[in-house]
Amino acid sequence: MSTAEGANVPPQAKTSWTSFLKSLAGFNGDLSSLTAPAFILSSTSLTEFSTYWAEHPSVFVAPASEPDPAKRALLVLKWFITTLKQQYTSRNEKLGSEKKPLNPFLGELFLGHWDDAAGRTELVSEQVSHHPPVTAYCITNKQHGVRLNGYNAQKASFSRRIDVKQLGCAILTLEKYNETYLITLPSLHIEGLITGSPFVELNKSTYIQSSTGYTGRVDYSGRGWLSGKKNSFSAVLYPEGREKDALYTIEGRWNEEFTIKDTTGKHGTVVDSWDHKKHKTSSLIVTPVEQQDPLESRRAWGKVAAAVAKGDLNATSYEKTLIENRQRDMRKMEKEEGREWERIFFSRTNNYANIEALTRKIPGESVEADKTNGVWVFDERKAANARPPYRPGAMP
Repeated sequence: MSTAEGANVPPQAKTSWTSFLKSLAGFNGDLSSLTAPAFILSSTSLTEFSTYWAEHPSVFVAPASEPDPAKRALLVLKWFITTLKQQYTSRNEKLGSEKKPLNPFLGELFLGHWDDAAGRTELVSEQVSHHPPVTAYCITNKQHGVRLNGYNAQKASFSRRIDVKQLGCAILTLEKYNETYLITLPSLHIEGLITGSPFVELNKSTYIQSSTGYTGRVDYSGRGWLSGKKNSFSAVLYPEGREKDALYTIEGRWNEEFTIKDTTGKHGTVVDSWDHKKHKTSSLIVTPVEQQDPLESRRAWGKVAAAVAKGDLNATSYEKTLIENRQRDMRKMEKEEGREWERIFFSRTNNYANIEALTRKIPGESVEADKTNGVWVFDERKAANARPPYRPGAMP
């Protein structure tokens, strides 16, 4: 991605930006339906965002080596909090402001792996639905027996900011302990629209519910009423249904640093901490663009990304429109022929009783499969047979 994306509204885009803001008035729907000015587009597709879950692979797999179930649950909570910086502020810090990611087309793929001290951790991300837009992902470390399977969509509304409710969930599985953790996705809002320098703030809460009877909750407070600092949060881990018997608390700023305390004694004892400045992310290894399948994100959006990097607004709109129109034609043909696009790595499932059971333990949560075009899981059978070219002759 180019740091040139970070500039505020360029003079030649003032008119389109004003029109964009007007179009937001009364908006209520999914973000992909918004037609944003080319200058605020990112050169990155939303399918790549799944990467952010595991850019610290050693933290991702750490729970698998902990024999104590309460401490395992704490390590899962810690791992989740370490992912938030990458997921929600890394683009702002790198580019100067949040950008609207490219809307993935149905069947779009993003594939890669990390090789580091944790061994090999593999990522598969696929756009499994277009209406509504849903991205499914699976991140696996076979050496440690850790897998994250999730799917998500977004619904947005606008007042003076864009409020986004994230739909779907993630399931972390630790094979050694036959243990699962259901992770809800945080709500967020996008500020800074008027100035043309958008940034993300998280709000409300995230829950992490384990199959072994522990609940983690992360409360986001934005500019904390005590600290007055952006991205403040507090988190707690407790035995299911016994919040007053908290085992651990975590406080800090999720984009900078935080401290973990054991609260089982009279005075909380610091047992761990995290400082993003001291922990570099691991780089994802991706097949060179020229060797990628036509359905893989960076090859499919290559011309758009190049135009964004150059700041060529006309070329950006032209190349983006070519892909969007081809996709509309494909969907129209499928509808006329009475068939549905066959997903390459994921499938809908009706067997999600485990997800429902964990979801019921979380206040105000439900599966809402109708809002994500189903519940999506990584399909081992499909994956075993998946080889490039994944869909011979298919063009994005």
